[in-house]
Amino acid sequence: MSAATKRVLLAKPRGYCAGVDRAVVTVEKALAAHGAPVYVRKEIVHNKHVVETLRAKGVIFVDETDEVPEGALVVFSAHGVSPAVHEEAAARNLRTIDATCPLVTKVHFEAKRFAKDDYDILLIGHEGHEEVEGTAGEAPDHVRLVDTAEDAATVEVRDPSKVIWLSQTTLSVDETMERVDQLKQRFPLLQDPPSDDICYATSNRQFAVKTMAPQCDLVLVVGSTNSSNSKRLVEVALQAGARAAHLVDFAHEVDETWLTDVDTVGVTSGASVPDELVMDLLAWLADRGYAGVEEITTANEKITFALPKEVRTKRAPSSS
Repeated sequence: MSAATKRVLLAKPRGYCAGVDRAVVTVEKALAAHGAPVYVRKEIVHNKHVVETLRAKGVIFVDETDEVPEGALVVFSAHGVSPAVHEEAAARNLRTIDATCPLVTKVHFEAKRFAKDDYDILLIGHEGHEEVEGTAGEAPDHVRLVDTAEDAATVEVRDPSKVIWLSQTTLSVDETMERVDQLKQRFPLLQDPPSDDICYATSNRQFAVKTMAPQCDLVLVVGSTNSSNSKRLVEVALQAGARAAHLVDFAHEVDETWLTDVDTVGVTSGASVPDELVMDLLAWLADRGYAGVEEITTANEKITFALPKEVRTKRAPSSS
């Protein structure tokens, strides 16, 4: 295979979404304002590099609020927490900053709203995921988790005429709609959420991969194994026609045997991945003859979210 035939297709959009950027900047600003240590409940975002970088700066990651010293500062991760976690923090006099992604917060509000109207809520998501636990915690008596096809076939509701589905924001769009179709066969009056729960960034990254994958012998997704949206990109690439697809945290994790008889490598990254890791992978591929890079652009993202009020920079008063 000549170097002239080797190329890289680079998906755009990829990498950091607005919610992840907001969460990481929130922690950095909390460190700058208060000094180390700053405690963070769970991983602020699901990316090994980001977590280790923040840990080196003085962030202490904990699983639960009872590991945080009384009165200390704790940041809640982008994935959201249940009301019970807020109550536990208050009981320990913790100072809190909530870095929950606003799109996750929107799903929380939907869960509270429909529970108040006494709907059964079928929450499509992955069991054990922090976002699912936070959303379900808003209305534990009304939420039924639907993870697998078997769940969709067996979940029970009190009144089939008062049931709505919501979803984790980082799922595969296609897999989610497959679950919805299953549920609607059982519950024809199942209502859709007021607006899409799967976030714009998840949808955009999946669409970019779908567009690119049919041309790829191999797709490399930069992301961590505990990142739901990153793992979905691997699945989407394979379903869309890539011959092979793998998830890696860092360039050095790529197995060179994956490049055997590969002309075209597709590259993308999950929504919690800083672009420097993608650039490292492109350099690694260039060293192996894949120097030509063509960006495949399917959307231009311009969404930003305001930082939590606790870390917003106060403007100096204007002089008159």
